[in-house]
Amino acid sequence: MTFQEQIQQGIPLVLPQPKPYETDINHAPKRKEILSAEEKKLAVRNALRYFDAKHHEVLAREFRDELETYGRIYMYRLRPDYRMYARPISEYPGKSEQAKAIMLMIQNNLDYAVAQHPHELITYGGNGAVFQNWAQYLLTMKYLSEMTDEQTLVMYSGHPMGLFPSHKEAPRVVVTNGMVIPNYSKPDDWEKFNALGVSQYGQMTAGSYMYIGPQGIVHGTTITVLNGFRKIKKSPGGHLFVTSGLGGMSGAQPKAGNIAGCVTVCAEVNPKITHIRHSQGWINEIIENIDELVPRVKKALENKEVVSIAYLGNVVDVWERFDQENLHIDLGSDQTSLHNPWAGGYYPTGYTFDESNELMANDPEKFKAEVQKTLRRHAAAINKHTAKGTYFFDYGNAFLLEASRAGADVMAENGIDFKYPSYVQDIMGPMCFDYGFGPFRWVCTSGKPEDLQKTDEIASKILEEMSKTAPVEIQQQMQDNIQWIKGAQENKLVVGSQARILYADAEGRIRIAEAFNQAIAKGEIGYVVLGRDHHDVSGTDSPYRETSNIYDGSRFTADMAIHNVIGDSFRGATWVSIHNGGGVGWGEVINGGFGMVLDGSKEASRRLKSMLFWDVNNGISRRSWARNDGAIFAIKRAMEVQPLLKVTLPNKVDESLLDF
Repeated sequence: MTFQEQIQQGIPLVLPQPKPYETDINHAPKRKEILSAEEKKLAVRNALRYFDAKHHEVLAREFRDELETYGRIYMYRLRPDYRMYARPISEYPGKSEQAKAIMLMIQNNLDYAVAQHPHELITYGGNGAVFQNWAQYLLTMKYLSEMTDEQTLVMYSGHPMGLFPSHKEAPRVVVTNGMVIPNYSKPDDWEKFNALGVSQYGQMTAGSYMYIGPQGIVHGTTITVLNGFRKIKKSPGGHLFVTSGLGGMSGAQPKAGNIAGCVTVCAEVNPKITHIRHSQGWINEIIENIDELVPRVKKALENKEVVSIAYLGNVVDVWERFDQENLHIDLGSDQTSLHNPWAGGYYPTGYTFDESNELMANDPEKFKAEVQKTLRRHAAAINKHTAKGTYFFDYGNAFLLEASRAGADVMAENGIDFKYPSYVQDIMGPMCFDYGFGPFRWVCTSGKPEDLQKTDEIASKILEEMSKTAPVEIQQQMQDNIQWIKGAQENKLVVGSQARILYADAEGRIRIAEAFNQAIAKGEIGYVVLGRDHHDVSGTDSPYRETSNIYDGSRFTADMAIHNVIGDSFRGATWVSIHNGGGVGWGEVINGGFGMVLDGSKEASRRLKSMLFWDVNNGISRRSWARNDGAIFAIKRAMEVQPLLKVTLPNKVDESLLDF
């Protein structure tokens, strides 16, 4: 069968032969035992819903064995034989160009070069899934190949509920992930519902089909590191950034350190992912011996090298040894997946990687105790460095949250706040998000590198034009992104699809998107998919990350994210998504995303202007109401540009009146 015929087939009528478990693939760890005997039967019964009854006898045993062996039913037998990658849009079957673009984005999320655990349909973060099983993938692709522009596909935590009649202006796909009742939104609830096959953790851009490989976080990390050094009034050259994690998102850290121009040490316990990142060029060197790491770092600092070093081992050893050696760390952070601490997101000291995975599966309570002991050591070592002048920030991965739950010394004197800021509180919030700057991204559906280069040139030209008249308040962000986009080709950031990211405000996003649409209309480039990370101005309500610099008491509310996705859906988005848990853990955040296909039409031009304006200014409005000065400046400027925009502004209070 051809690729197109396989897509159109969906779930095959004749079962394919079982596939061997490929040990050279980076697999998800075994999930812990969470289901009772009766619940295991329910999980198998749920999985069999996808198949004709004549297959149930064979599959029931197979699915039971998968559940016992891996803690989940992935349906490995149904994994397609064709190569998984983002093909040019013309190679997908279908009646809707928008649907074809979505198929392209789904396959990009599962590309072996992009996905963290591709056979388990997990893109990044240890549990950020596109689908729960391969039957869902096959059925979704079949539906998309049949869809017209008068239908909408409803996605229910990875499950394609079905195609429903709608209209051309409606989203082609509506996605939800993990949207459970609040009282059932704890980590063990996710484990249980996911094992049952009724819910999944979509992370941010995994379950939204908008992940573009590590490039997205490379850019955000580069901006963070640059602004972090500005905050401590140091240039990156000859100074040290220490962090950990080389997985789907965190793997971008060493590359970002190189672009920023510092010495980076990034620890990782997983040998396979460490060597993958090295082979991809995201890391310059790998060192496995702490005794070799110390002199190598000293030499790099002395020579002011721009170098990234992966330490294959636990980051706690790095913090403790550098303290003993009086090796000064200028910037420190952590980007392990502590939203997922008990299922592979963070590993304890004193155990090898394989020993940890075995402990995780067979004695989860002891594993949890060892992780919490390690977190206490981790925090204690960081405290020693910060006492010597290190600037440490939480990278929004729930490090401080989980460390506090473990009893680590990370709380401020008031017993409420953490002693270290979130990077959003100190850096990204006041410098970027309040002014409307966030991760605007696009994918060239032709798959042609020359199309990406053309879009880079278009974006660069527009940013340079805008910078000539931009207010002083946003000049630094403009210049950082001009520098970024000009160096994008040189830094070889493409992994998977021909994609790009930069930080832009509403005006920048609209002007760049409109220029793309005009270039498509002229036949200069093929269709373009617009999107963004959920880690943005208005898509996400996350009290310990995206909205951590909201101080009016509303940072635990999620109205903004819900408003965002509803507003995007009727202003022209091609697909919309709303998730529970992306980035910092189930029950800790609500986040929404979108995708928009530009086809060169007047309708696309109208939709992009309406949707992108709302998508950014919804968040600026909320931030301005929280009395954030940058956001008040930005929303006033937006109202001057668009007379139909009328936003309620806060009145400042004389603090002396509250002295009672």
